[in-house]
Amino acid sequence: MAIKDQPQTPRFRQIGNILLLLSGLFLLANLFLPGLFGPQTPRVPYSLFIHQVEEQEVERALLGQNEIRYQLKGQDSQLGQVLSTTPIFDLELPKLLEQKGVEFAAPPPPKNGWFTSLLGWVIPPLIFIAIWQFFVNRGGGGPQGALSIGKSKAKVYVEGESAKITFADVAGVEEAKTELVEIVDFLKTPGRFTQLGARIPKGVLLIGPPGTGKTLLAKAVAGEAGVPFFSISGSEFVELFVGVGSARVRDLFEQAKKQAPCIIFIDELDAIGKSRSSGGFYGGNDEREQTLNQLLTEMDGFAAGNTTVIVLAATNRPESLDPALLRPGRFDRQVLVDRPDLAGREAILKIHAQKVKLGDDVNLKAIATRTPGFAGADLANLINEGALLAARNRRDAVAQADLAEAIERVVAGLEKKSRVLNEKEKKIVAYHEVGHALVGYLMPGSGKVEKISIIPRGMAALGYTLKLPTEDRFLMDEAEIRGEIATLLGGRSSEEIVFGSITTGASNDLQRATDLAERMVMTYGMSKILGPLAYEKGQQSFLGDGGMPNSRRTVSDETAEAIDREVKEIVDIAHQQALDILKLNRDLLETISIKLLETEVIEGEELYGLLAQVKPVDKVAAAV
Repeated sequence: MAIKDQPQTPRFRQIGNILLLLSGLFLLANLFLPGLFGPQTPRVPYSLFIHQVEEQEVERALLGQNEIRYQLKGQDSQLGQVLSTTPIFDLELPKLLEQKGVEFAAPPPPKNGWFTSLLGWVIPPLIFIAIWQFFVNRGGGGPQGALSIGKSKAKVYVEGESAKITFADVAGVEEAKTELVEIVDFLKTPGRFTQLGARIPKGVLLIGPPGTGKTLLAKAVAGEAGVPFFSISGSEFVELFVGVGSARVRDLFEQAKKQAPCIIFIDELDAIGKSRSSGGFYGGNDEREQTLNQLLTEMDGFAAGNTTVIVLAATNRPESLDPALLRPGRFDRQVLVDRPDLAGREAILKIHAQKVKLGDDVNLKAIATRTPGFAGADLANLINEGALLAARNRRDAVAQADLAEAIERVVAGLEKKSRVLNEKEKKIVAYHEVGHALVGYLMPGSGKVEKISIIPRGMAALGYTLKLPTEDRFLMDEAEIRGEIATLLGGRSSEEIVFGSITTGASNDLQRATDLAERMVMTYGMSKILGPLAYEKGQQSFLGDGGMPNSRRTVSDETAEAIDREVKEIVDIAHQQALDILKLNRDLLETISIKLLETEVIEGEELYGLLAQVKPVDKVAAAV
């Protein structure tokens, strides 16, 4: 698909640029060459002028309001030099001149030459035209220029010589592609549907987290169908001026009707499609509401014109959209573009890996296994980071080690080699991370421990324990959540056992553990005292933990106290589980920590062999 350029008016632009250049030259000449358009005389201080008058060296003078010009007496009947000075309000000056015999008078009216008069008539219009040309260029060019503010800013993609995007370039969203194949069939052969009386959806809403390929899917639909593709963001409709948004919506749909069959793609639909009944700042924005109303009207108008125009839109906040957008007849179909599963991640990695040179040891399936929860954009960034690391290490191809390091850079951040820990801090971090690993090895559902490192990464991590799930999981039971909380508290528990005190390094672990315990009680209904009740208002977003936080419902003081008490009980039980496991495996904790202090990193088969020696605590299962 290639971008179709809008018609331009080069002659109009050239004339405006020439006038702008002439105006600039004139202003610069007056500023830096003030004598270019008129004679100039040497200027002297006013005190020198008075001194020359008193010494009878002045022959004659012209007393102007802003300047005094005078001529000195010459020698041998020749004319003297002409000088000028800035006048000072002095009522005694005429008397002084008369006493010293100086001829003085007021200057004659200025007699401008034809060139100066011409400039006086020409330059002001040139400056006006230059300013108009400036606004013309800001308005997007063309004969209407600044008056085209109400025109649509959509980018128009048409079929051209460049390679187009098809469904073969999109992977990991097979269900979404299946839904959109029907749209492509309708754009190619609409008669096959209309002869049966079927009505194709007017609007298709792509819903999914950021980076999952919603825009790419829309371009693939246009590429498969071979029709024009109008792309615009929701924020480009609304500007400062009243009525601009609705005018741009009308212009966009008018252009689309002229090129039907075609596709209109509106990215970030929630920028103009927020619910009109919602409170806060957005509720009183009349301009945004007018734009939304115009969009609703235009989508209803398609049926009357019988035009083959389909509206695709994308958002990652469907819960904030106005209900009028989602009713049948507008966005009839909603397609979920979710994060890919294991097979989808492997397919995405293969597509992006075609652009880089891979080594023989690269196993994309192993990379896909280690990247649960990654979206398509994350995987593309992963391949690029691996290529950058290979180039930095002077390799001829990207190795498996480069991709493994790229995963850690994405998950944990860059290595902070400049952050040097002293021996005491390094020892505390080592025991802390080994505590996480030992508890996490025994706890159910916490994933497989792949690596322990005490090399600082990111903004705050002084060390980290990398755990990766062995399979894609979509649900967690109560025992697995409790096990995750115990794993998070393993680092703090290790510090208590070994050093008898705690440090600030466990602050993030405590925050995450408390959040999990609160969700168990307030969201998931995993409470034996409060029962299956939800104490958070609002629905959970499909984004999971990345969605907007929900505030607590208004509850009684007794209920709030019961929630706090149960959350504390869950965390205390998990804390005790971690302490029991580490006390039973104290020797192994010392062994792995000493080895970690020597090597800084333990991973692979060596780590698996050490963790296999962990002794389980019989009462752990009973406590869970």
